[in-house]
Amino acid sequence: MPLTESGRNAIASAIIADSFTSFDNANAHLGAGDSNTAFAASQTDLQASLNKLRRGMEAGYPQRMNNELSFQALFGTDDANWEWTEWGLFNADSAGVMLTRKVDALGTKTNAQSWLLTATLTVEIGS
Repeated sequence: MPLTESGRNAIASAIIADSFTSFDNANAHLGAGDSNTAFAASQTDLQASLNKLRRGMEAGYPQRMNNELSFQALFGTDDANWEWTEWGLFNADSAGVMLTRKVDALGTKTNAQSWLLTATLTVEIGS
């Protein structure tokens, strides 16, 4: 999954302990939206005009197992009731850094459902 430019810059800042808001339980948010606009590294938010929403982490998330990072957020019955065609990972409930965004047809959520969105990022080495 590709990083955004702002995500890349946030990682570079974290490496040298520069000013950085971490993607921890207090700050990390997963967002869902209804845009199918192609990913571009320059994007800083979900591309949906109106139908987009971020939710904070569930207790115990994010998690790390070796080189895999898992993030999980609950969207309740009153949240994000539309067709989910994009999602992203952020370090704030608004603005902040979007680390990554994926265009992905996940289905249509209704007010009769709660959805638990889980994103797993794998940090790899080599070329």
